[in-house]
Amino acid sequence: MPEHLIVDGPEGGVAVLTLNRPDKKNALSVALRDEIAVALAGLASDDRVKTAIITGAGDAFCAGFDLKEFERAGGDAAFGKALWASSDRYHHACIEFPLPLIAAVNGAALAGGFDLAVMCDIRIAAPEARFAHPEITFGDVVYGPLHDLVGGAVARDLCFTGRSVTADEALSLGLVSRVVPRDALIAAAHETAAQIARAPRGVLLRTKAKAQRRANVMQGGTLDL
Repeated sequence: MPEHLIVDGPEGGVAVLTLNRPDKKNALSVALRDEIAVALAGLASDDRVKTAIITGAGDAFCAGFDLKEFERAGGDAAFGKALWASSDRYHHACIEFPLPLIAAVNGAALAGGFDLAVMCDIRIAAPEARFAHPEITFGDVVYGPLHDLVGGAVARDLCFTGRSVTADEALSLGLVSRVVPRDALIAAAHETAAQIARAPRGVLLRTKAKAQRRANVMQGGTLDL
């Protein structure tokens, strides 16, 4: 059973994945990334599933990759290799998931957490949500999926500056489709999921494949995104 990820459903064609490291702001450790990759693979092969919701436990959606693991990787070559392999598996699993993904962004979505929201097909945010790429000050930023959503001008602004975007600005930029009160967020995500689940699974699979071909962002590993 996953240790840091709660998987509910599918019920009515909808599964819910909750990142469950609230004490770490749901930071994406190697273990959590692997759990997400395994869970998405299982949902993809489950004929009952038509869509999935991703959200975070506690007051954050996801604070990005677990930086303590990068510190460890600096002095442990074997762990460093495992860290990047995990990252590649995780990004492939999210970007190549063959059905619609909905992000219910309940709080801060920073760095890799911003990427996780962006790798979903639809984003619904609570007013407390914010989005930023603070890692630009010390490392590479995942650019391609954001460019696919909001275009080059906005993507370059957010990736080069690392500035923080509120939920309201994210709505104006087209980064999120709705902003709803936090206590209504999961219900709003389920409402959207139910609308999606009215379609036949085969139609959803074909439509998602069209979107993935159009985006064409996953051509290598993490650092190529």
